[in-house]
Amino acid sequence: MTTIRTVLIDDESLANAGLRALLAPHADLEVVSEALSGREAVRQVAALKPDLIFLDVQMPGLNGLGVLRELMRNGGTTPAVIFVTAYDEFAVQAFEVQALDYLLKPVEGERFRRAVDRARAERGRQAPKARAEELERRLRALLAEFDEHRKAGKSGSRYRERLMVSVGTRSVIVETASIDWIGARDYCAELHVGGKSYAVRETLGALEAALDPASFVRVHRSAIINLNRVTELRRRAVRGTTVVLADGARVPVSRGRLGRLMEVLGPRR
Repeated sequence: MTTIRTVLIDDESLANAGLRALLAPHADLEVVSEALSGREAVRQVAALKPDLIFLDVQMPGLNGLGVLRELMRNGGTTPAVIFVTAYDEFAVQAFEVQALDYLLKPVEGERFRRAVDRARAERGRQAPKARAEELERRLRALLAEFDEHRKAGKSGSRYRERLMVSVGTRSVIVETASIDWIGARDYCAELHVGGKSYAVRETLGALEAALDPASFVRVHRSAIINLNRVTELRRRAVRGTTVVLADGARVPVSRGRLGRLMEVLGPRR
């Protein structure tokens, strides 16, 4: 049995843990490392030379596409890639045009299995050199598509002003200004809006990078708050600091993030 050496790349450790769990039944896929940032991913892929990577597209700092650019710029052999992304219509279309595989968050078992089967088939269909050349052609075309998309200004404002969520068979648009807070939910996130909750196919890390930091601050590993919805801070010697929001929710603030929160809220009067 040929072993496919695999690296998981996502800025959320829970997302990597979820992928690792899905990979467990596949004995021929060996997870040799996990990376929690784009820079770390570039170093690990260059050093370990894996056969396959699961690559999160939306990461703060150096995102998934930036990781690809760095790997190709360095001239090393680019491994097979399965992209992992929150729903983005343009990105999904770009992956499909270039026949590159992708998984939507939260990653589901059956779709995951098909992606893995496809990676195995691609690996056995071509000689290593031909496979690498074809993959590089597709990846360069993908990067060119994203560059053109960005230059055309189709991505809109630097920060997202609305999010699309699924409610049954409907797609609902949520204005980011109306969000009270965002919590972690398994391998995705949950928006809390005026007493209602919506699951979105994105990690907290991806949302933190996409939302305006003047309004949204991450106060805990599992929570982002809208500063405009904060009504009160409660400090207790034992339980630490809690943020009270306009909808009545109480969100704990971790010690490591309290300084940043106080900085953006401004000096006490």
